Amino acid sequence: MKVIFLKDVKGKGKKGDIKNVADGYAQNFLIKNGYAVEANTSNINALEGQKNKEKKEAAQELENAKQLKNTLENLTVELSAKSGEGGKLFGSITSKQIADQLKKASGIKLDKRKIELNDAIRSLGYTNVPVKLHHEVQATLKVHVAEEN
Repeated sequence: MKVIFLKDVKGKGKKGDIKNVADGYAQNFLIKNGYAVEANTSNINALEGQKNKEKKEAAQELENAKQLKNTLENLTVELSAKSGEGGKLFGSITSKQIADQLKKASGIKLDKRKIELNDAIRSLGYTNVPVKLHHEVQATLKVHVAEEN
C-alpha cells in the first residue's frame, strides 16, 4: 500500500515522503497512529499544494531578510557607557544591549542570538557587528559607543 508520511518514522520515511509499505503495517500502525495517510489522488494533490506553499513562504522569508539587511546596513546604533583612560570601558557592551537599543531607536526587533558578537565590545568608537538574518543573508550593523557624561 502506498502511503504519504505525515511525521518522520525511523527506518521507514520522513515527513512528506510517499512510500510503498506492507498493507497491515500501514493500516494497523501508520494510519491508525496518525503517522501516515493513504496515497490517493486527493492526498497527493494536498501534499503538492502544501509543498508549494512552503516554497512560497521560504521565498518570502528570504525576501524579508534581504530588506531587513538593507535597513540594518544604513543604521548606526548609538550606545553610551562609562570609560576610563584610553577609551577602555568599565564593563562591556553585549549583544543584548545592542538589540535593546536597536529596538528603542528604530523599532526593529532583533533576537540577540542573531547578533554574532564574538567578544563583547570593550572600547569606545565604531564597531562593525555581523548579524545573521537568514542562512543565506548576513548584514553588518554599525555600533557606535560614545562616552557617557
